[in-house]
Amino acid sequence: MEFFHNVNIDFLGKKWYFLAFSLIFSVAGVLSMVFWHGIPWGVDFRGGTLVYVKFAHTPDLKAIRSSMDKAGLRDPKIQPYDQPSLNEVLIDLDVRETSEAALDQGKTKIIGALETNTTAGNPCNASTPGVGVCDLNNASSLTIKNYVMDKDPMHLGTDADQKYTAQTQAIISYRNRVGGVFHSIDELAGNGVDPTVVAALKQGFFLSDFGVRNVEIVGPQVGGQLRTQAGLATLYSLLGMLVYLGFRFEWIYGIAAVITVFHDTLITVGAFSLTNTDISLTVIAAILTLIGYSNNDTIVVFDRIRENIKLMRREKLSEIVNRSINQTLSRTILTAGLTFLTVLALFLFGGEVLRGFSLALVIGILIGTYSSIAIAAPILVAYQEWRVEKGKRPVGMPAKAK
Repeated sequence: MEFFHNVNIDFLGKKWYFLAFSLIFSVAGVLSMVFWHGIPWGVDFRGGTLVYVKFAHTPDLKAIRSSMDKAGLRDPKIQPYDQPSLNEVLIDLDVRETSEAALDQGKTKIIGALETNTTAGNPCNASTPGVGVCDLNNASSLTIKNYVMDKDPMHLGTDADQKYTAQTQAIISYRNRVGGVFHSIDELAGNGVDPTVVAALKQGFFLSDFGVRNVEIVGPQVGGQLRTQAGLATLYSLLGMLVYLGFRFEWIYGIAAVITVFHDTLITVGAFSLTNTDISLTVIAAILTLIGYSNNDTIVVFDRIRENIKLMRREKLSEIVNRSINQTLSRTILTAGLTFLTVLALFLFGGEVLRGFSLALVIGILIGTYSSIAIAAPILVAYQEWRVEKGKRPVGMPAKAK
């Protein structure tokens, strides 16, 4: 199947337009990385704390940010998480302590910050639960168990520990089942919780409009190691391509492909910096995927150039390269177009979890396809023309018959 027949577009004649396009986006990305947003490393690489919060209503991001600031948690990154109807928010904090005590303390501080807008009171203290001061949506199993053990609403006596442990597990299990947020304490009745326990909970607990579902911490040392490993993985892939293309074609082909892939990576990372979108481990995986994808497309064009050099010995190299690009254009549009539609659907409908990964693929496929035509081929021609000016035979070109 071909979209075009006998197409003859002068791609090399437009190389200065391509160069201007690439320079604009490359320089904009570099300026953003150096002066504006820097490289927006995600928590995987820089270290920090991720807090997953579910709300009973549509969350007010401005109010959440204001509450964080008042609690001394500065510059949090707050974004909706998963499907909008689930009312879930991911809070990214620059808090890098990694001990269990720091994790619990950080969670308590976050809950306290979010509860500043709750009229019922303060976060619950596990050791001294009192009437109306414990938030059931965020209370730990130990807090709940201590409370009901102290109240002993079922009058169990010696069997209290075992029975109230089971009651506490039923409460936590149901809270997980409803997504971490109770709308009413009465919901527990009929879900494995004794009515007397429900009545006791209503006396000692209130319900906030949110629940902290999970807290994750990545230490700065681990983040630094991951950054180093990501950089080495990218470098090794570029060196591997250089060696492969150097042996399969000529070294200039390998150098042109590596420069092209570096161009693609620079623009992709620059786009993340310009939009201040976090670069996570999945984004690095997408970039490594794009390095292979862009290189594959470049090899197809180079392979056709090598074939045509043998068939069109008397033609100028620029004409051979133009002919080769036009001959592979239908194949390029088919493969890149279908791949692009797939990753575009992933970007539009994949949710927040896959947003960075799919964004890198969307940008990378567009730039990678463009660069195989607009960057790699002109580099090859420019080098061969430079050799001619120096009085040397172009690399890979057969000697002309005398």
